[in-house]
Amino acid sequence: MAHLQTTTSSPKPLIHASSPECKLGAKASEFGGVAFVHRSNRIVSQACKSQAIQAVLASDKETHVSSATNGRGLRGKLNKVVLAYSGGLDTSVIVPWLRENYGCEVVCFTADVGQGISELEGLEAKAKASGACQLVVKDLTEEFVKDYVYPCLRAGAVYERKYLLGTSMARPVIAKAMVDVAKEVGADAVAHGCTGKGNDQVRFELTFFSLNPDLQVVAPWREWDITGREDAIEYAKKHNVPVPVTKKSIYSRDRNLWHLSHEGDILEDPANEPKKDMYMMSVDPEDAPDKPEYLEIGIVSGIPVSINGKELSPASLLAELNDIGGRHGIGRIDMVENRLVGMKSRGVYETPGGTILATACRELESLTLDREAIQFKDTMALKYAELVYAGRWFDPLRESMDAFMENITKTTTGSVMLKLYKGSVIVASRKSPFSLYREDISSFESGQIYDQADAAGFIRLYGLPMRVRAMLEKEMGEK
Repeated sequence: MAHLQTTTSSPKPLIHASSPECKLGAKASEFGGVAFVHRSNRIVSQACKSQAIQAVLASDKETHVSSATNGRGLRGKLNKVVLAYSGGLDTSVIVPWLRENYGCEVVCFTADVGQGISELEGLEAKAKASGACQLVVKDLTEEFVKDYVYPCLRAGAVYERKYLLGTSMARPVIAKAMVDVAKEVGADAVAHGCTGKGNDQVRFELTFFSLNPDLQVVAPWREWDITGREDAIEYAKKHNVPVPVTKKSIYSRDRNLWHLSHEGDILEDPANEPKKDMYMMSVDPEDAPDKPEYLEIGIVSGIPVSINGKELSPASLLAELNDIGGRHGIGRIDMVENRLVGMKSRGVYETPGGTILATACRELESLTLDREAIQFKDTMALKYAELVYAGRWFDPLRESMDAFMENITKTTTGSVMLKLYKGSVIVASRKSPFSLYREDISSFESGQIYDQADAAGFIRLYGLPMRVRAMLEKEMGEK
């Protein structure tokens, strides 16, 4: 595994990404002292993306760790904790809280799942200022789309009729990477900044339990006395942690390459219409181009592979569709959903590329799957979505269902032409070498395979139970 490291004794990151994939057309750029490897139009290829990007935050790590890590903390003793870290106020405060309460070193971990480079800027400085001994950043975009998004897409998984599971799919890939990092750095615990009222705490922790049941899990929001932003700021000042100077968004947002979610503020009242300026990935359908745009999605065995005949990696394909769909106002969903923890919540989701792909896959299946297969697959998809939403990605049941989905869609190969127009995804054409549609059978013209006279006998047998019941009711009525 290639590591990119920075120390105070070296003014520039030492880039050890020596694989051919990293060298070809790649360039290094720095964000907050942490080196990232990019291609000119997209974050590097999958082979390079799977490599860790690591920054050591002090030239002498032992002297950087305070005396609080040498003994027992206020709540117990842990040696080293891997923290899911964003650089925001909450996770910046969690770092000193962990050291104070558990007497441990803290390794901050950040996953790039396509949330945007701006959210990764300056993380090294923030983590160091908070008291972390190390920052690890991993680019998981290709893994996220290939191994998590595409299986859900193939399954047709949609939660409660609308939600395309954007956050639900991202949490297990992040948690899995945290387990890997914990092993690499010798940590005995992991921590997250999820509140005790949401779904994400369950998703993270079920993944931890599934992949390494020996890891201890620390969830500060379920333990500490901090109740809100002002408390967190006060705690930060008390422990000399610089408060992140950012404009506080009135919305709670979660972004990855698949979607962007919005919660909070006026959205907490389901009677309120979302404000026009809230949306970030898509234009208002009213402001979308007056001319429709056609595009062809190529699919192989239920998995998207190309746009207009151009084959792309999973992450690159999705990123391009996000751009295309966003400018046509595609993929806006406003819903009230039932959280796993029991309460209802209202959220607004932007999923432009995902909406396009979900439509294409579903329409191609109309050619390649028969009635029984479609109906059973749709039934399975409901349970599949429920398992993913509930954080049971590594549950043997979901994995077994995934094997079924892979097998049932092995002939779902072909292409779908879509027309995008002012928020709508309209199917223009479908074609597949495995199509079960036969024009010579379906045509209203006479054909040799289907004899319309046969329908009379079929209807009599198919309707026999209804006819018998009606006969019984008539006899009972005459008595």
